[in-house]
Amino acid sequence: MADTTVFEALPVRQAVLKQILPAIASQMIALLYSLADTYFVGILNAPAQTAAITIVYPSFVMLTAISNLFGIGGASLIARKLGKKENQDAKEVASISFWLGLLTAILFSLPFLLLSRPLLALCGTTEATYGFSYDYAKWVVVFGGVPTIMNTLLANLVRAEGAAAQASFGVSLGGILNILLDPVFILPKFLGMGVVGAGVATVLSNTVSAAYFLLYLYLRRRDTILNISPAHLRQIGKHLKAILSIGFPSALQYGLTVVAVAAQSAFVAKYATETTAALGIVKKLDQLPLYFSIGVANGLLPLLAFNHSAGNEARRREAFRFGAAISVGFALFCVILYEGFAPQLASLFISDPQTIFYGAVFLRRMVLAMPFMAFCYPMIIQFQAMGKVREALITSILRKGVLDVPLLFLMDGLLPLYGCMWVQPIVDFLSLIVASGFYFRMQKGRKHEV
Repeated sequence: MADTTVFEALPVRQAVLKQILPAIASQMIALLYSLADTYFVGILNAPAQTAAITIVYPSFVMLTAISNLFGIGGASLIARKLGKKENQDAKEVASISFWLGLLTAILFSLPFLLLSRPLLALCGTTEATYGFSYDYAKWVVVFGGVPTIMNTLLANLVRAEGAAAQASFGVSLGGILNILLDPVFILPKFLGMGVVGAGVATVLSNTVSAAYFLLYLYLRRRDTILNISPAHLRQIGKHLKAILSIGFPSALQYGLTVVAVAAQSAFVAKYATETTAALGIVKKLDQLPLYFSIGVANGLLPLLAFNHSAGNEARRREAFRFGAAISVGFALFCVILYEGFAPQLASLFISDPQTIFYGAVFLRRMVLAMPFMAFCYPMIIQFQAMGKVREALITSILRKGVLDVPLLFLMDGLLPLYGCMWVQPIVDFLSLIVASGFYFRMQKGRKHEV
């Protein structure tokens, strides 16, 4: 059975670090392989191929949205069931999350092949970039959709029973493999497949990670609650609503990210291919504090959910505050680093002077959103851990999609091109205010209950 010592017995700060450090490490590896695609394609000094990665990115984000629907929803519910010592229910939730995630992955990936042209057009593709975008998307979304979704989903489920190190190893295994394969498949002195090679490397690496997690579940089948027997699907009516209601805010946030990123790419694509390539580079660079915060939040989720369910609210609050402080502190460090070295960082990915210029200007504006985001992510995860669906949903909707598009029209009108880069700082600041209001109201309500 699951070892919940880390959730209920370790000193709080030690428990937080034991949970979040492996999660952060796996996110950093995931970021490195994401950066590796852009870096090695950038060596080709072909802005159209670099732009293709930017254009396909929203579709790739949808894979994360699907994995979070069942991965975050399932993980939160599993941890809360363990907090109540309802181990059989936890087994059923794990199985239902796995099989529904697999089915949804298939249903998303296959139709993409038929709808690729209109979907990529929405993301800002042009005649100059469509061929590269389609070839890259065919690999990372159509062929790679299932392993990518299952990799992330299974990592969340494994982390939910306290095996944070094993979850980190599985994700990191694929990430390291991707970094090693990228130059082999992309660069002319090896296979020379360009941006297509980046897609092939991503598919292979995520397949290896998903295979590791399946092997882990098989070898641990006698002493883990992560039983994925299809027989548990008979209990789908008992758990489905709870899984979806908890996971939906995270899935929606990533889904709306697709809308926001696609809209921003479309606005930027009106200007020049170099601006689209620059935006892609900046979106990679600003993922460092983003992925760090996601790692903190993912690591905190089972710890917060377990203690909330077990009635240990003091431990839950202390864990959240410590984890959120780490997240925000790192984001502030990134703000200083990026503001000071923006051109140098952009030049790591491409040598085209115009692209570097745009990249530096974009980065210095967009990075200002990071400290607000770094607090919002743990806050949303805390709402989900506590089963606060309404609060998590509203904050998620505000963070992505609802405000972005109207603000893009407004800011692009006020400051053509460059105004688009101020949208995310504005949105994240407003979201933080709303999330903090929800949290303090909840805390005040609990004091009155006592």
